[in-house]
Amino acid sequence: MRIALIGQAPFGAAVFERLVEDGHEIVGVFTPPEREGGRPDPLAQAARDRGITLVQPRRWQRRGVVDEDVVAQYEATNPDLNVMAFVTQIIPTQVLDFPPQKTIQYHPSILPKHRGRSAINHAILQGDTMTGVTIFWVDEGIDTGPILLQRPCPIGPDTTLNDVYREYLFPLGVDAMSEAVKLVEAGQAPRHVQNEDDMTYEGPWEGDIARIDWSQPAQTVHDFIRGSDRAPGAWSEINGERVTLLGSTRSDHSGGSAGEIAAIGDSGMTIICGDGESIRVSTLAVGRDRQPAYEWASANGIQVGAVFEAAPAD
Repeated sequence: MRIALIGQAPFGAAVFERLVEDGHEIVGVFTPPEREGGRPDPLAQAARDRGITLVQPRRWQRRGVVDEDVVAQYEATNPDLNVMAFVTQIIPTQVLDFPPQKTIQYHPSILPKHRGRSAINHAILQGDTMTGVTIFWVDEGIDTGPILLQRPCPIGPDTTLNDVYREYLFPLGVDAMSEAVKLVEAGQAPRHVQNEDDMTYEGPWEGDIARIDWSQPAQTVHDFIRGSDRAPGAWSEINGERVTLLGSTRSDHSGGSAGEIAAIGDSGMTIICGDGESIRVSTLAVGRDRQPAYEWASANGIQVGAVFEAAPAD
């Protein structure tokens, strides 16, 4: 089948390689522009390496007005199917509807739960014990189209955002996309309408949003830290310095004030939460400098009894 692949990053590149292995013809690759002087995007580089048409529009449309030149370059590839793998741009409807087989997309949740681009974060933030991947037919809504296939996976009690994506959602997503394209090619791909009664939508989890509220119960703080690990990174302030906390587990220490450091050792830093229970973090970071929690504490004169600052009231 002739496929236009729209996406980016290692996931997009892995889908590209799998579809090529499956015998499909990638007729065009569409990624956002790369930063000048930065590392090549893996999907864009895969297209270059194989001499496949590569188009990198800054945007497909602006204020509802479609960039006809970009669309013309896309239409010239004449695909049978669009495959969307890690797409952050808004793709015009005329592109989504152009191929005879239309467009399918990967989403890292069991839709209709956790629609939106921060689905993995929110599954962990909310304490879910299961998530998964969905391949769906794209329509004009945000993750609202009919479901083609879904594959579940577990979220462990200490699993972080990075863990669940790397160990499950990335490889599972590549396999699911391969299977979905085969079903489309065989004329056997279903279209199951999503049940809106089960729908949740959460906004982007990014920027400075992930400031820790130590007055919350320990389980809530634990889920908050691991659901933000490593992006955008759960953070707090101590002695006027902003610190990102990584690698949270529950601790059996109890008693003390919210935000108080109860212990520092080789296994990490134990911090009291609002219910008197505690969490332990193994790693701290200031900017991009990551180091074991006990090393950071020693280097910065942080001792047991020091207190992380309370988050300001809304």
